Amino acid sequence: MLLFQSDSILDFTNPHIIANNLPKKEYKADSVKYIVFLQKKFMTYSIRTKSGLLSMEKPVIMGILNVTADSFFDGGRYTDRDSICRRADQILDEGGEIIDIGAVSTRPGALELPETEEINRIRDAVQIVRNHCPTALISVDTWRAAVARAAVENGADMINDVSGGTFDPDMIPTIGQLQVPYCLMHTPAKPDKMQNCTDYRDILAEMLQFFGQQLEKLHQVHVHDIILDPGFGFGKTLEQNYFILRNLDAFKVFDLPILVGVSRKSMIYKLLNISPDMALNGTTAVHAYALMRGAHILRVHDVREAVETRTIMGLL
Repeated sequence: MLLFQSDSILDFTNPHIIANNLPKKEYKADSVKYIVFLQKKFMTYSIRTKSGLLSMEKPVIMGILNVTADSFFDGGRYTDRDSICRRADQILDEGGEIIDIGAVSTRPGALELPETEEINRIRDAVQIVRNHCPTALISVDTWRAAVARAAVENGADMINDVSGGTFDPDMIPTIGQLQVPYCLMHTPAKPDKMQNCTDYRDILAEMLQFFGQQLEKLHQVHVHDIILDPGFGFGKTLEQNYFILRNLDAFKVFDLPILVGVSRKSMIYKLLNISPDMALNGTTAVHAYALMRGAHILRVHDVREAVETRTIMGLL
């Protein structure tokens, strides 16, 4: 595991990273110098959940179920029992392996929802999905520790935290107590301010430093089933998003599965001068490239299309 401090690498001992005859690429920044060994195209991982072992022998599709009124693409579509059940069925029937439930919009500029309201929304939605789909693998998208606890107590299998444990100081200790898989995402600030925080000196170096620091905190509370998410669209410009995508290999240094969440985001629809409703084709193109760069999980609105992309890319 790589552990970063301000001007040096503390440890570099993971035997899975160092392989014979792999090309080596060196990056330099004012504050960090790090070495990335480019590994084979796709490493196989698995994570342990209450619902069983999730293998990533092939890329996993995570379908989005937003029980929100203001999400940028599907806000207001799934706010009652019948619509939530239909969406859960659709995700699974079309080949999705994970249902990711979110109760708060994290689009740029979004305002916070009161914690009690988020807990109530998540508790109800998780219970509905768990009762309707008893064997489904349920993820909950939240940065609040109290919401994470309520979610797991009501049947959720894993937590997807857009803050990477930085918005709520109780989140990482809570994940340690719950002992559930945790998706660690990079963002520089909360949604209402994050797009004002895109002035990085070296974006890859700063992201790797962030992940190294947060992973150390997670390991201290014995959390080891961890997924990394670069946080596309969270405190990044359009150009920075594509730079990160081109350099997705850099995050393989942590020897952890990588989640890519780009579905219908502004990095696609603004580039093409279209609306999110018209961004499926662009999303599919980016998904294909992300799989080529080694993504292990795609978080998507359009499950069938993502599954088809996975199938085709699996033969290339």
